[in-house]
Amino acid sequence: MMMRIPSVLCFLFFLNTIFGQIDPGKITIVRDSFGIPHIFAKTDPEVSYGLAWAYCEDQFASLQMVAFPAKKAMGRAFGKNAVAADYAFDFFQCNEVTEAKWNSLSPEFIKLINGYVQGVNDYAAAHPEEVLVKKVFPITVKEYIASSVLALTKFNGGDQALQQIFNNQVKWLIDYDKMGSNGIAVHPTRTSEGVAYLAINAHQPNEGPEAFYEAHVQSEEGWNALGGLLAGGPCILHGVNEHYGWAHTVNLCDRMDIYQLEMHPKKKYYYKYDGNWVKLEVKKVPLRVKGVPIPISKKAFSSKYGPTLINEQGAFSIRLGANQEIRALDQWYQMNKGKNYSDFYKALSIQGLSMFNIVYADRYDTIFYVNNALMPIRKEDASLNWLKTLPGNTSNTLWTAFRPLQALPQYVNPASGFLFNTNHSPFSASGSDDNLKVTQFSPADGWETMENNRSIRFRQLFEAKDKIDFQSFKDIKFDRQYPEKLTFMYQLDSLFYLENGDDNQLNSLLNTLKSWDYKGKAESKGAAVFMLVYEYLAKNLRGQESRFITKSEGLQALAYAKKYMLDNFGKIDLSLGDIQKLVRGKDEFPVGGLPDLLAPQWSRPYEGGKRKIVGGDAYVMLVKFPKNELPVIETVNTYGASSHPDSPHFADQIPLFLAQKTKPMYLDKQKVMAQAERIYSPGMKK
Repeated sequence: MMMRIPSVLCFLFFLNTIFGQIDPGKITIVRDSFGIPHIFAKTDPEVSYGLAWAYCEDQFASLQMVAFPAKKAMGRAFGKNAVAADYAFDFFQCNEVTEAKWNSLSPEFIKLINGYVQGVNDYAAAHPEEVLVKKVFPITVKEYIASSVLALTKFNGGDQALQQIFNNQVKWLIDYDKMGSNGIAVHPTRTSEGVAYLAINAHQPNEGPEAFYEAHVQSEEGWNALGGLLAGGPCILHGVNEHYGWAHTVNLCDRMDIYQLEMHPKKKYYYKYDGNWVKLEVKKVPLRVKGVPIPISKKAFSSKYGPTLINEQGAFSIRLGANQEIRALDQWYQMNKGKNYSDFYKALSIQGLSMFNIVYADRYDTIFYVNNALMPIRKEDASLNWLKTLPGNTSNTLWTAFRPLQALPQYVNPASGFLFNTNHSPFSASGSDDNLKVTQFSPADGWETMENNRSIRFRQLFEAKDKIDFQSFKDIKFDRQYPEKLTFMYQLDSLFYLENGDDNQLNSLLNTLKSWDYKGKAESKGAAVFMLVYEYLAKNLRGQESRFITKSEGLQALAYAKKYMLDNFGKIDLSLGDIQKLVRGKDEFPVGGLPDLLAPQWSRPYEGGKRKIVGGDAYVMLVKFPKNELPVIETVNTYGASSHPDSPHFADQIPLFLAQKTKPMYLDKQKVMAQAERIYSPGMKK
């Protein structure tokens, strides 16, 4: 029976009829037993409207955090600690690039985005009590796209660079201390079933706008995809359609440069460029901060190199591709709609997406990997170190174009039958005989050359098998053991060669660490010691060059672990799960996992000495591709579909997540409808 529609939505429906916008009554949202939304409608824009509505039902606060910088509302919503996002929006010229490149977007994508934004605005109008800052909504389509420019700029490290300059700590080195992700593709020749396998496993935060949200979208225009999206995602960002799937991992190649300008000794805001003095472009950025009654005005500058900030050290410009491009979401949409590898590669050729490793597999016996980036074409000058701050007084350091997709490190169907990335080197993506060589590429590109614990461990597990079955594939993905030799930014193996001293409790902890089996299990006492030692060293050595840990540093770390345990728990006989917790609402659970395992966890201080996991395995999707059937899909997310504590789907995936189990998911509409727990249209009362 049809439910009564709130009066505000009746008014919206009236407006939609007048202006030819989307009628929500033509959209069907199906919630399965885990509350995952499956959106069905005739057209893609209608489906995207439904996706926006479903996301807002579950995670509206997170979406607002993406939209607010375009409205200068982060400071108004969250105070002085958040106002930097409002400033960054203007600093990185998100509106300007959106206006300048608006016509580069495809007509079909503009239709899609209009549908999505209408869904967001209609939800905000129907639920004013959930809007965090008055008069922010409605947002415009251009504001939405400009917000996506800021989001990708942040992902590319632009926010870190801005913070370094603001804090008078300018230097630029690739940051290897990322949370990391896994993407694995196995060719049918290496599987016991003779079909391709794909692991999609980005290690994002567990909560907030950068946490993955699972959804399924299906229209009558050939769009049928399931997977993960972040706040504001109008389509699937990584996942699977009827023909293929793709995974993203963060890449660490050198996509950005910082320049120090040579400023005029007397003339304010003038800098030297090729022997001439040029004035910085200046604009005022009005900012509002919660609790502050008057607006604050800050200046934002721009040079020939890009957005510029002046600090105590001088004037510095940031240059990267992410804030020069607006087609990332358009490209993702095209990736959603493809039917084969050729379509997928054509979508990648748009080069709207400025970063991410991409690992691909399909039902047609193709696997593929590319270290994707808007990689600047820089001058190959031995006197220039592109990984550090550059001279900003010459056109010799100014790049204006990017390498084409075909020039990036990539593989198709290597003879070894597998491709993978765990945020490590693209020159170690397959079997040793198939791997590219770093010497095949310009040294000015700054491609990654490092291995990590996950890359080494994956190789050990996978290459031990001639062919792999799906259960073994899952076991590898959920593995929680380090390799025999640890490979971190700071070499920690010396910890295991420390000798006992006069402190019996310290000796006990050291012996526990030495006898540890390198497994990150919740019940492991060695893992508890290692986790505390690792966190201490990571904090105290941050920013230093990679090197071995000294004896003194190792003993200091152990002393810290001892004091931490005694101060907070009154004993040192603790397991990892005693300290590390999965927390949702008022509930907490012991959880395994450590940094840089194939099934990792990262934690932060919580309460009473306990540490709460904030990121790690997060959203996991495992897929196999039968030749003449829809993909077989299994997934699990950390908590559940909803961020509302009163929802039955606030924490209903936790038992699966803790047990490293998965749930089946379907692209088949009939199967979805057969197990539906709720079917409705946007705007219907629950």
